[in-house]
Amino acid sequence: MATSFNEKFDQHGTWRREFALRLKLLAEWMKDHELLDAAVEERLRRLETQVRSDKVMVAFVAEFSRGKSELINAIFFAGYGRRIMPASAGRTTMCPTEMGYDAEVPPCLRLLPIETRLQTQSLMEWRMVPEKWTRIDLDVNDPLQLAVALEKVAETLRVTPDEARALGFWDSQTPEDNPLTDAEGMVEVPRWRHALINIAHPLLKQGLVILDTPGLNAIGAEPELTVSLVPQAHAVVFILGADTGVTKSDLAIWREHLITESTDADTRLVVLNKIDSLWDALSSPAQIQMQIERQCETTAEILGIAREQVYPISAQKGLVAKVTDDEALLQSSCLPALEEALGRRIMGRRQQILGRAVASGIADLQLETGRVLNIRRRDLAEQLLELKGLRGKNTTVIKHMRARIAQEQAEFDLSGAKIHAVRSVHLKLLRDVFSLLGSTTLRQEMTQLTQALQHKGLKLGIKKAYGDTFDRLRENLRRVQALTGEIQSMLAATFRQLNAEHGFSLQAPTEPQMLDYLNDLDLVERSHLQYLGIGNAFRLAQPEFADRLVRALSTRLRSMHQTALGDVELWSKSAAAQLDAQLRERRRNFSRRIEAIDRIQQAAGGLDERIAEIQAQTQAVDQLDGKLQELTSYLVRAPEAAPAAARAVPELVQA
Repeated sequence: MATSFNEKFDQHGTWRREFALRLKLLAEWMKDHELLDAAVEERLRRLETQVRSDKVMVAFVAEFSRGKSELINAIFFAGYGRRIMPASAGRTTMCPTEMGYDAEVPPCLRLLPIETRLQTQSLMEWRMVPEKWTRIDLDVNDPLQLAVALEKVAETLRVTPDEARALGFWDSQTPEDNPLTDAEGMVEVPRWRHALINIAHPLLKQGLVILDTPGLNAIGAEPELTVSLVPQAHAVVFILGADTGVTKSDLAIWREHLITESTDADTRLVVLNKIDSLWDALSSPAQIQMQIERQCETTAEILGIAREQVYPISAQKGLVAKVTDDEALLQSSCLPALEEALGRRIMGRRQQILGRAVASGIADLQLETGRVLNIRRRDLAEQLLELKGLRGKNTTVIKHMRARIAQEQAEFDLSGAKIHAVRSVHLKLLRDVFSLLGSTTLRQEMTQLTQALQHKGLKLGIKKAYGDTFDRLRENLRRVQALTGEIQSMLAATFRQLNAEHGFSLQAPTEPQMLDYLNDLDLVERSHLQYLGIGNAFRLAQPEFADRLVRALSTRLRSMHQTALGDVELWSKSAAAQLDAQLRERRRNFSRRIEAIDRIQQAAGGLDERIAEIQAQTQAVDQLDGKLQELTSYLVRAPEAAPAAARAVPELVQA
């Protein structure tokens, strides 16, 4: 049987919990055996955070009256036995609604007043001010209370056209898109700017985030939706009406907000909803199916996608079928095919991405830890050879050996000054990198861009101002790449010298690559270009909208810079921790060698006893290495395969 999205998500959640627990226990085991240096600890922490907090966002995008909220009810909330999201005829979800789960927040609906659009703060900034949101507590065990409370997202206000214009819902240049005026000259606009729903639904608890977006007019007025939330969604479900096909406004949403040259086709699913409107008692099933297929083919052709990406369904019949346990109606609704596609395409792809990240992280961890174990193994082998050479030797030879070890130790300690000098240059270059990626540099760029948008009236040079800003940001990333390349060359040369002089096995970690961030920057720039055309000239003339646009851009760029900075920090920490670990092991080796000679001098039988101890320690290192491979092999299993193999995972016992 095909695996539904819900079942696939359950499997993914089980794997995430198993993985995070095993990773935590692995860290404790490594700490007990002195294998947890700063870089390995940071790598483990990042992996655990990535897996525990991994979110899968699915954005549902549609014009009004396409059955978007009904589809969300059918896929995710049929278990409540009724509609949870408001899905009556006409305009229902009037504001963008984000549904997820945060264990630190009680079940509630939080609503941000639409009036906040008159201020410059971005949605991300408003999230940090919870007292400005209207909060309604939710009883997740009472479906009726839940449904009644969530109806508030559909609330509206009556305002004048001038007030609607200030809020972003009225544009004199496109009168056909404006809301209708009533007899008193008033228009209806959403009461809320954004809604956050926090409930302990099983799928939401496992990291699913549902983004329910309103129509084109609302999307265009909220830059953060277009440049941040929707582009970063792991999947976008675009809903059309089977009775209407692709309308002009549908096509505008698709072209302006949902499809770019870099969009992965697998992450865009098109739903042709309301196929039950084509069910006609006067037509045969074959004729009805032919009509549905013709609509699907036409839709695919207009949108420029493969026919396989279009899913004809009836969300309403699918919901009814699930609530009434009507299997025949469920199959007729075609909802299972869409759920299977969500599970296979979206969850499958997300698992692949996370699986690759995990495999890469674990491979680096094995490499760094294996290097420490190899140093221990080599030092023990040298000690063993050294002590075996003392058999049958007199006291003078033993004293001479002790003096030689002490001399080696003194020479080794002198090399510390050279290492300190290298680290000073390393840190100076790193400070330059941190400056380029830091908040101060980004803030200056955003301030400069804001000033370019400050002058009143039509901003005809806005594209150039944006282009110049992005050119400077790209140049900063290229300078970061040049600096990390310089640091990498210096580290490689220093490590080669230390390896030759002291027998180390240092290897400079692979430097972080800025190419992905340059590509992301290109995507962000393209997502903003839609706001800079003639069609938005009058909207951009409003200082509040221009400010919101820059703040949305700043939020996205800040996140990107922080991630790049994290990559550089981990790379730097890995190099420093590797050097620290080998220095520490070498100093410990000197101490052990001198201690062994002293014990041999004090007791005639101490030599054989010490040789036996070193042989036992060598075996213990081999056991540690084997245990490490055993414990990490589970962690690199594919997410979808891991839950089934959970019982076979080895217990974390002392090696």
